[in-house]
Amino acid sequence: MDAGKERFRGLRITVVGFAREGKALTRFLLDAGARVTVTDLKRREELLPDVAEFEGSTVRFVLGENPLWLLDETDVLFVSPGVPLEVPIVAEARRRGIPVSGEARLFCELCPTPYLVGITGSSGKTTTTTLVGEMLKAAGFVTWVGGNIGVPLLPAVEEMHPDHRVAMELSSFQLDLFAPEFGYPPGRGLSPPIAAVLNVTPNHLDRHPSMEDYIRAKEHIILHQRPDDVAVLGYDNPVSRGMAAKAPGRVLFFSLEKPLDEGAFLRGGDLLLRLDGREHVICRASQVRLRGMHNIANVLAAALLARLAGAPPEAITHVATTFTGVEHRLEFVRELGGVRYYNDSIATSPERVVAALKSFDEPIVLLAGGRDKHLPWEEMADLTVRKVRHLVLFGEAVPIIERAVREAMRRARADSPAITVCHTLEEAVDAAARVARPGDVVLLSPGGTSFDAFRDYAHRGRRFKELVMALEEPLPGSDGGEG
Repeated sequence: MDAGKERFRGLRITVVGFAREGKALTRFLLDAGARVTVTDLKRREELLPDVAEFEGSTVRFVLGENPLWLLDETDVLFVSPGVPLEVPIVAEARRRGIPVSGEARLFCELCPTPYLVGITGSSGKTTTTTLVGEMLKAAGFVTWVGGNIGVPLLPAVEEMHPDHRVAMELSSFQLDLFAPEFGYPPGRGLSPPIAAVLNVTPNHLDRHPSMEDYIRAKEHIILHQRPDDVAVLGYDNPVSRGMAAKAPGRVLFFSLEKPLDEGAFLRGGDLLLRLDGREHVICRASQVRLRGMHNIANVLAAALLARLAGAPPEAITHVATTFTGVEHRLEFVRELGGVRYYNDSIATSPERVVAALKSFDEPIVLLAGGRDKHLPWEEMADLTVRKVRHLVLFGEAVPIIERAVREAMRRARADSPAITVCHTLEEAVDAAARVARPGDVVLLSPGGTSFDAFRDYAHRGRRFKELVMALEEPLPGSDGGEG
């Protein structure tokens, strides 16, 4: 057992939240010799498959509640990202001085490679993380990809070597716990040695008390770097650009708008990488197979990060020109009766819908809805009026989005888009298929979270694809019009 795990031997540890990270933590801590208690607000019958995986172990489960008496028997509290730090058991642990930490932070503490690339941002972080991973794999490195994307990395930490590479997506919820007051033992902040903030725009304000709090969470990915570490920041976003003054180490930018002395940028249709006095053309923008300028920015960021982690320009170019996307992110599903269907279920904020709408020149039938995150809808509504032929709404956020779009129509003195209101995604797909015409794009880009009806955005995206694949070819002579 390494020294990192040894510190947990015999400790009484409570894990709050038994989702993906909670399960990974529990296994790791059991193996480290800790005495583990798991608590979750879900009842045992809701968690039976997960609980069954630990049958015969020493784990104690306290389910259906997070009782404060657990803290009387807790040396360290681990919190899953889905658990707000304001909930009573976490707030009381902090009041008592019980150390609080999380799976992502613990992984970064134990990760043996200096080539740990951490990536955050309000949008684009999953695509960028995946691109970095693919570029490093194409360069021949043993590469691990995970974090907020895919799988927790902690279970694999003992298989990693100093010459391996890690591409890790980090959310604001995970980064909250990178502050100096968290971790075990607490007392110092933590940041990956190569870290990126792609952009920061309003997001997750249903969870963070304010925009300022959200920005502070994101900043932890660079605040605690060492002088020889590197921060990569989105130049075109004023918030991420402004973080340069707080970075302890080297700062590099990527930009769609500005040629840079060092960094990655777009110039005359070329994606360029300029580092240490050497310039490389990554590729032409027209060679990138991902839709939208926001994805050109993602490729620039990924190219710079992969280069910093040792990938040669040839590997970067190969991935930049062959990568076709990540599931649930402007993912092409099928063409049916001349209509192309796209799954952008990852779009859980209005800003993501804006980026999706800008990616298409074709007439759009937009499926939007889900659960609102208390974010502004005005920009999305204005663009919807300009670019969407028919808007199909579903889920809890229907009245919020409908009101914003109708107000935008009044401002623009427009009588489109047509609006259809549905309750469920199933109804919305049927409605979209009925009104779609040959040459249209039917786009699921909800703008809200999935939690009103689904486990997560991936569950929603998979259901959308099932529904689309079940649609039947239109009858001969039918143009799928609105009737």
